[in-house]
Amino acid sequence: MSKFVIEFGKQGTPAATPDGRLDAPAFHRNVEPIWDAIGSFLTEAQGNVLELGSGTGQHVVTYAARTPNLTWWPSDVYESHMTSIAAWRALAGCANVQPPQRIDLTAADWTWTPGGKLIAILCFNVLHISPWRVAENLMAGAGRFLDANGRLFLYGPFKRDGRHTAPSNEAFDHSLRAQNPEWGIRDLGDVNALARDAGLAPTDIIDMPANNLVLAFARADRHT
Repeated sequence: MSKFVIEFGKQGTPAATPDGRLDAPAFHRNVEPIWDAIGSFLTEAQGNVLELGSGTGQHVVTYAARTPNLTWWPSDVYESHMTSIAAWRALAGCANVQPPQRIDLTAADWTWTPGGKLIAILCFNVLHISPWRVAENLMAGAGRFLDANGRLFLYGPFKRDGRHTAPSNEAFDHSLRAQNPEWGIRDLGDVNALARDAGLAPTDIIDMPANNLVLAFARADRHT
């Protein structure tokens, strides 16, 4: 299977420690702002949380330590990321973080193990560094797996009404498309259309530092 997203430890990012842990500079910038946006929901929720594209694994262990009421299921497509997630999990010692599993969002019929309903799905900084079918399959899967009261949280840069929210985002978009024509910053309208097709509805748009957004979605039949 072709790999579309960026692998940490490549692209000039720091190499792993001896135990395989990777460190994403963006994590240190966004971990608290993202928590401010989604933490109130997660601290009140109970059940299973699936993170898609967990990357280094730093977000999942940080948030799991704050939510003992939740069981966290990290996932990724890269073996190096799986190793890093496992190493951060071991270092953190969080009993509510499960071992990482491989989930490939380029597959329309993707699933998670052990399966069943999820109170939350998280996906950070993935949609702009992957082909559009990843967004399609992500939303369709959220429609299949989200609990009646569940939430899907997306984080990253997005366009509004076809326009970039900042010149830096426009320049970033051009650089992404130069690397891979299937990449690029997605438009909110297009993402919301996918959500509607999957039986989901947007519930919140939260402005974040560095011209990013957190998007929240719930089941449409619960918010009409």
